[in-house]
Amino acid sequence: MTQAKFSLTVGPLQFNWSADAFADFYARIADEAPVDRVVIGETVCSKRTPFYEDRIPAAIERLQAGGKTVVLGSLAMVTLEREKRAARELFEQTALEVEINDLTLMNWARPPFSIGPLINVYNEATLAYLAGQGAKLFCLPPEIPFASVEKLAHAANQCGAVPEIWAYGRIPLAISARCYHARVHGLSKDSCQFVCYKDPDGLTVNTLDGQDFLAVNGVQTMSHNYCNLIRDLDRLASAGVRSLRLSPHTGDFVAVCKTFADVASGAISGAEGLARLKTVAPGADFSNGFLFGSCGAAELTPA
Repeated sequence: MTQAKFSLTVGPLQFNWSADAFADFYARIADEAPVDRVVIGETVCSKRTPFYEDRIPAAIERLQAGGKTVVLGSLAMVTLEREKRAARELFEQTALEVEINDLTLMNWARPPFSIGPLINVYNEATLAYLAGQGAKLFCLPPEIPFASVEKLAHAANQCGAVPEIWAYGRIPLAISARCYHARVHGLSKDSCQFVCYKDPDGLTVNTLDGQDFLAVNGVQTMSHNYCNLIRDLDRLASAGVRSLRLSPHTGDFVAVCKTFADVASGAISGAEGLARLKTVAPGADFSNGFLFGSCGAAELTPA
């Protein structure tokens, strides 16, 4: 195995977990996970924030004490005045880097900042422009094919920025002003009763034929399959990718982080890593179809 040393990023929690579950998760990441960088903050629905925002300072302090770099994540779609104020406040503080998931935040951005996977960086010119504005890391859109990853990773490295790729977890595909979770339960978005808490990894959506198709997470549409690039790290390293993003899910997520760290360091093979992950997440359907298959939901292709 010839993998370069990747840095590992824990992406923002996308689901509606309780405040206690939120605090416990980040405590374990701080103390036990062999990761370098943690993005924290609400990216999906601002209505969830009051339930756990008082836990964020302690989580940040513990993560930093554990040697992790902490980055504040922004909402994916900023529409309301209170959301605009909250977005502006992300940049008014200067202690922590901000990851931008909505380009309207460029109005307030102060370098250095990061570009999240929800920004459509599909070509070298866009990447170079954002790097020129102060972007230091790009988590590339998870739906792009490997040929595009190679070109964008090269462009990022030429700009002195870090190219990162979504390596594990359900992929965010779309964000909406409507709340699908509320609609399923016969509720409106304004009186949703926060029913998304019932599905801590998202609600599976089936086709009319009964096949698992997508997942719903509040106002967010996600892939049903979990992206899993554990066997593809050699190819990613050769393409110039320097960081891997692991998206939080229930179960032993620390074990997920340790598995990627072991494969990235060459301690175990990708095949051994995949076997571990199948044990850690036995109910997950894994895919690397966006990078290497005919469609995003394609089963894992051979490494």
